[in-house]
Amino acid sequence: MTTTLPRARRPRSPVPRERQRRSAVTARRRNWAGGLAGWLWLVVVAVPLYWTLITSFKAQSRYYASNPLVPSGDPTLDNYRLVIESGFLRYFLNSVVVTAGAVVPAIVFSFMAAYAIVRGRRMRVLRAMNGLFLMGLAIPLQATVIPVYLIIIKLRLYDTLLALILPSIAFAIPLSVLVLANFIRNVPDELFDSMRVDGAGEWTTLWRLAAPLTRPAILTVTIFNALTIWNGFLLPLVLTQSPERRTLPLALWTFQGQYGVNVPAVLAAVVLTTLPVLILYAFGRRQLLSGLTAGFSR
Repeated sequence: MTTTLPRARRPRSPVPRERQRRSAVTARRRNWAGGLAGWLWLVVVAVPLYWTLITSFKAQSRYYASNPLVPSGDPTLDNYRLVIESGFLRYFLNSVVVTAGAVVPAIVFSFMAAYAIVRGRRMRVLRAMNGLFLMGLAIPLQATVIPVYLIIIKLRLYDTLLALILPSIAFAIPLSVLVLANFIRNVPDELFDSMRVDGAGEWTTLWRLAAPLTRPAILTVTIFNALTIWNGFLLPLVLTQSPERRTLPLALWTFQGQYGVNVPAVLAAVVLTTLPVLILYAFGRRQLLSGLTAGFSR
């Protein structure tokens, strides 16, 4: 009968622990540096916002006589009242009409195009259409201002809200198709096959299966395109002329000309113009970031 003695465990080398300690110290140092840079960037971003907000509540007569970074002792709403009485609500309604009228058709068309490209990837025509949409990402808006202007003149749509909606739809489609197509590619083919076995057609599969599964991507491109169109300045400047057709960014520029020395009134217009964008981004920030990153991960 033989007895097997357990092997003596060798003492672990202290080298890995020392390396871990060094890497932890290095990581802490890097985190301190990154944290300091983050706080500095926060100050750079927050100070102009703080100055804009407190200045919008100051009276014009006391603006130059007070410290620009100190809030007013007697804040006033006269600046906001002046901006609203100058037609701000009309400009706000124009921006809402242009944004909604461009985003909804662009998302619907982009979703159907992305579904057709993914499901019919073996067809040469659809592959060519996919390449055409990708080429649209390389064309900047500034390079097409003159052709768009001439087309709008030929269609007799100059100085109308439709003249702003149609080009906005065209420029929103390429990126929307790219993001939605990447999401639809992540849907397993077995789900589409099961819908086909159950007798569902392509239209039913599109809205009953693909649409619910790609809802994060749809919300992502909706928020992104809405923010882009809402802040658009070049198209309203070129394609509109009358004050009744101005959107908020263009109206803000006219406020700067109208109130050349009334800085608090100009900043009040800036606050009112930015407030809807901040509210939309606050509600859709997580969806926007997660959708833009998840669509490109396999």
